[in-house]
Amino acid sequence: MPFVRIMTGDRYSEMQKKQISDILHQALTETFAVPAQDRFHFFECFAAGDRYIDRYYLSPGRTEGAILFNIVAGKPRREEQKAALYRQLAMELNQNMGIDGADVMVVIQFTAAEDWSFSGGIRYQP
Repeated sequence: MPFVRIMTGDRYSEMQKKQISDILHQALTETFAVPAQDRFHFFECFAAGDRYIDRYYLSPGRTEGAILFNIVAGKPRREEQKAALYRQLAMELNQNMGIDGADVMVVIQFTAAEDWSFSGGIRYQP
């Protein structure tokens, strides 16, 4: 049950954002044990003056096409699953869209099941 904020500049079209979401979702289902129907992706697109990113912090160099994926997940994942997600996401974005791996940043946060209500004010119970 990940909830994902995808933060970008304003350079990506609606079609490209859909493709980014599809690539992310495929990576989540294949590496992170996410069910196929469990997709909650929200794009936040910022104008040039609304985000300031260090080009070289722990990176060979980011561009204006940099994307931050902030994933909030309801159950912890193993280190291997996280590493596989990072690799597959960067690889697929590069192969399918030409997005350089240096432009892909991922932050994962975990919460407990009781921190979620999916509908109707009802607390999630696995």
